[in-house]
Amino acid sequence: MKIKTALVQMDVVFGDPGANRRKVKQAVEDAVAEKADVIVLPEMWTTGYDFDFIKEELEDEASDTILFLQELARGHRVNLIAGSVAKKTEDGTFNTLLVFNRHGGLRKEYSKAHLFRLMNEEKHLTQGDEGGMFKLEHGYAAGFICYDIRFPEWMRTHMLHPKFTPDVFYVVAEWPKARIEQWRALLIARAIENQVFVVACNRTGSDPNNAFGGHSLVISPLGEVLAETGEEETTLYAEFDTEDVQEIRENIPVFQDRRTDLYRQ
Repeated sequence: MKIKTALVQMDVVFGDPGANRRKVKQAVEDAVAEKADVIVLPEMWTTGYDFDFIKEELEDEASDTILFLQELARGHRVNLIAGSVAKKTEDGTFNTLLVFNRHGGLRKEYSKAHLFRLMNEEKHLTQGDEGGMFKLEHGYAAGFICYDIRFPEWMRTHMLHPKFTPDVFYVVAEWPKARIEQWRALLIARAIENQVFVVACNRTGSDPNNAFGGHSLVISPLGEVLAETGEEETTLYAEFDTEDVQEIRENIPVFQDRRTDLYRQ
């Protein structure tokens, strides 16, 4: 099935959900005008890593944000890989990716499994314990958040699901500018080794402690970069056909040739 994706590479306003919602609303309206099927937002787009705001002023259960996103998805009849947001619950505050279908239905909540110590996530957030698999109209996909891409075994785990195999990995991030070449290399490797399309949306700009690198990109299962942007605040568009995945897997049968008898932890 053909999918037109729109990756919203935005400069997140530190600790200001209202300003960031206005940015996202405009970006979604523009992407819908370009006939995007799936719109992707970056990691922690409502607040950035403003842990003081998250601790003191964040709404419970991300309720305001979820309502805002549901109305956007339903009102524009578009699928939203709605980045990740800080979600405060009774069990802790999580860095949670949200996925909505065209009817505004919340199809997935995935909380980041690997917390990034260089940005002090582990001091303020709780790690998630469940996978990122979900289904939209174009089939099965899996969602990941930033630092997750450094753990190939985590992404491979989703490919070994007993019933469902994703055709697309969606990655949302606040990846620092200083390591942007690693971002590109890791994403290309994850696409090739798992034979999936990778749709990766990074933020740009800066906060009081970090500069972010942009370079959102879409990668084919063969590692070809189908679309990529630079560091500017923009929306990146790319179209691909998920049916290509099956042909690639048949031509290079990686999963049939795995030697699980030799693999050890």
